[in-house]
Amino acid sequence: MFTYQIDSDVCLKCPALKDAEELFRLTDQSRRYLREWLPWVDGTAGAGDSAKFIQSCLADYAENKGMTAFLIFKGKIAGSISYNRIDWANKTAHIGYWLGEKFQGRGIMTKAAAAFTAFAFQDLQLNRVEIRAATGNVKSRAIPERLGFTNEGTIRQAEWLYDHFVDHVVYGMLASEWKTGMKMDN
Repeated sequence: MFTYQIDSDVCLKCPALKDAEELFRLTDQSRRYLREWLPWVDGTAGAGDSAKFIQSCLADYAENKGMTAFLIFKGKIAGSISYNRIDWANKTAHIGYWLGEKFQGRGIMTKAAAAFTAFAFQDLQLNRVEIRAATGNVKSRAIPERLGFTNEGTIRQAEWLYDHFVDHVVYGMLASEWKTGMKMDN
């Protein structure tokens, strides 16, 4: 099973079906917090829904279409980070992530996004990594900004969130930019 130790407290691990109950508990505990920016929260009503999510992640990995890792903080699932889509023809990965409310403010997601970006360029030999976030989602937008991604513009009404559309800011990092030194000290 895939694991990647980021530091003494944080590691990334491949999802497993045995994680469904813990993943659901985290989602349920953070439901109101996560729902503000994530459209899938209401559809996660039990551990069975988390198990289906894990199965889809494993299928995407097996088909070489995406890769998901759980963020583990001091032995507990803290959230998830994914290449939601890998476009092999254009050598591009699209990163998405979420973190449980009680794990916010510890630098966990910044470290995970840096690791996923480095893996995309070094191991997968991709040319571009993209992160999109709702314009109002300040915490999510701070991750690519902290890592030196370029704000490439806004896509209007890019996502439907329950009862309204939100605009997305698109952030990009190219392999040539990353090689010159990704910001990791913020």
